[in-house]
Amino acid sequence: MSGVFEEFGWRGLVHQLTDPKLADVLATESLTAYIGFDPTGDSLHAGSLLPVLNLRRLQEGGHSVIPLLGGGTGLIGDPSGRDSERQLLSEEELEANLLGIRRQIESLLHDDARVLDNGEWLKRMTLTEFLRDVGKYFSVNEMVRKESVKTRLEAREQGISFTEFSYMLLQAWDFVHLFDAYGCRLQLGGSDQWGNITEGVDLIRRLRGEHAFGLTSPLLTLPGGAKMGKSEGATRVWLDPKRTSPYQFFQYWVRADDASVGSYLRFFTFLERGRVEELDKATADHPERREAQQALAWEVTSLVHGEAEAAKAKHAAEVLFTEDVAGLDEATLLDVMADAPASDVSRDGIALVDALVESGLAKSKSAARTAIEQGGAYVNNRREQDLDRRITVDDALHGRYVLLRRGKRDFHLLRLAG
Repeated sequence: MSGVFEEFGWRGLVHQLTDPKLADVLATESLTAYIGFDPTGDSLHAGSLLPVLNLRRLQEGGHSVIPLLGGGTGLIGDPSGRDSERQLLSEEELEANLLGIRRQIESLLHDDARVLDNGEWLKRMTLTEFLRDVGKYFSVNEMVRKESVKTRLEAREQGISFTEFSYMLLQAWDFVHLFDAYGCRLQLGGSDQWGNITEGVDLIRRLRGEHAFGLTSPLLTLPGGAKMGKSEGATRVWLDPKRTSPYQFFQYWVRADDASVGSYLRFFTFLERGRVEELDKATADHPERREAQQALAWEVTSLVHGEAEAAKAKHAAEVLFTEDVAGLDEATLLDVMADAPASDVSRDGIALVDALVESGLAKSKSAARTAIEQGGAYVNNRREQDLDRRITVDDALHGRYVLLRRGKRDFHLLRLAG
């Protein structure tokens, strides 16, 4: 158990603490800790991976963990970190989402994790019980000073509904229930959960006369400042391989910028401190090698999708500019070319000169001929210098695809139709 808090510390995972004594408690006692997971979708995303890994770090430090699914609170919606009201989920949508994220959480944690659903107790609670047993311990004056509420109250266009206003009370009651039923004394979350967490700690003190703890980690943000995984973001990366393929997932981490990769290595991997610091130095000394990004992509993809998928994704990236691209399976080939423009051509074939022009890789036939003569035109990554070269079905990968390239990085995918 010793060293858990220190581990969180050097990784930069400690943002706020309700009590500095938590460090000693983690070192000397076996705690039960929980984190709530909001079931707004049927898959977790890169941003929500961090709290799962925080639970796993506690497990590996000898503590017990409870990932708490919001089957009850998910019907309400957490206003924290949002500037508008959430769309309420139907019961059917909620159940599908709960099933999806439960599977992912269970795959990332050790078997002794106790996955619970707060719908089991919140849905049984009547309104009068809630107001009598929970509501009377909360001051509205204090609640409106919480950042998650205050921000919304100041935004006249949106405001905040009573439904979302009550979320803080429900989360606090979750902590009391878990304390009573499982001896849970620690709640973790992102820094946007600070107000909710402190209310839960205080409610346990008021109702049970006992001491509980709260710990938050920094919110992850993208280079532009948006929260990683934000619902409105266009760069959301999912853990579900059907929504974000292992190759695309791998590439997301490979593309991490130099300013972020050190933090990501600390947050999202279990690499030891010495190795992380070696990679920090590699980034500072030879950023062009992107050694830290490659290590990050391998570690996170292996963790989420397994080493076999990570190896496949790594191989696909390595052969992108070689003739070995022809050996990729069809799904991986299409993943690799997902960002490249594509067009359909007849299976009867097309002259390479015409293909370069029609694909937009050359502005004119004259430019296409020049590219071919100078060795800058490639079919399936094989340099072609024959001006009379035709692309035929014999070139097709998986019977349908031909990869055109001009120069070092300009790709186009031809699909043989008919």
